[in-house]
Amino acid sequence: MCDCSDGWRAAQTAPHPVEREAVDPIVLAPVDEVRVTSLMENVYDGLLPDGPHVSRAGLNSGHEPAPQFIDGTALVGLRAEHGFSVLVTVRRGNHTATVLFDAGTSPNGIIVNADRLGVDLTAIQGIVLSHGHFDHIGGLAGLAERLPRSGMPLTIHPYAWTPRRLALEGSELRFPVLDKAVLAAEGFEVIERRVPSVIVDGCVLVTGEIDRTTEFELGMPPPHQAWDGADWRHDPLVVDDQALVVNVRDQGLVVITGCGHAGVVNIARHALRLTGQRRLAALIGGFHLGGPAFEPIIAPTVAALQELAPDLIVPGHCTGWRAQHALQAALPDAWVQCSSGSTFRLSA
Repeated sequence: MCDCSDGWRAAQTAPHPVEREAVDPIVLAPVDEVRVTSLMENVYDGLLPDGPHVSRAGLNSGHEPAPQFIDGTALVGLRAEHGFSVLVTVRRGNHTATVLFDAGTSPNGIIVNADRLGVDLTAIQGIVLSHGHFDHIGGLAGLAERLPRSGMPLTIHPYAWTPRRLALEGSELRFPVLDKAVLAAEGFEVIERRVPSVIVDGCVLVTGEIDRTTEFELGMPPPHQAWDGADWRHDPLVVDDQALVVNVRDQGLVVITGCGHAGVVNIARHALRLTGQRRLAALIGGFHLGGPAFEPIIAPTVAALQELAPDLIVPGHCTGWRAQHALQAALPDAWVQCSSGSTFRLSA
């Protein structure tokens, strides 16, 4: 596994399979180690301890000038916002490659956190977006100023460009929409895919569209709407929702979700089926179980995840506090709290 950028483009631009069966099962090369570093989360807690699979960014992660203090410096830690972004670094032998999965909400949030963590963003060899919602794409603006303008591959589902809104009673909240032409002008090589892609020399799987098989993961409620070119329509499925998957040698799959709009159980089962693997080593990311519309499905979700029995489960972003408590109670040895600046590591 060398530079990996050529392998990325070759895998992404290959002809699309005509039928889903043509890509099942997918051979996903095992890696010796995967590190998932949270560049942006809804929470930052500088007092969290390290653990068997996690190292934390402490209170001294960030400093800013503050004349009110004797030494002129304030300890500010890291930023948290309603957004999600992780760096995924895989190692096979002596070779490593890094992918950015999602980019948070604000234009400079992940840039600030990366600088405070000492992360070299120029090491990123490709970007994958889980879906088109604003809280996963906003940081591309700042990232464009930091990366070389040399055709950085950016994988996105073609439906992610769709205008969306929340139609609330008496008002609406329109979501910001990415501009494909601007991204291209900024040097991103936009690659649209609906079906699975194996990237980084065959070490990382982008799931593409997720099969919806559970009876309880029904998607977004009616206020979530998409523009179909003529009118606003209920958009329950968020079909552009996709996940990243890594196969850790002798451990199993590490599955990373953005919001998990397809349903976190659907996503985990889909990844196992696509790859022909039987073991789920880790499940990391947003599970979208927060709020009244989703709290009724917490119980069946937790029960299904108990059956999957991951060694590590890190619910973050949009999971919601009720689901966090339920998952911690049901999977106490696997559950780990997420926080901006945390790095989760699994190795063979």
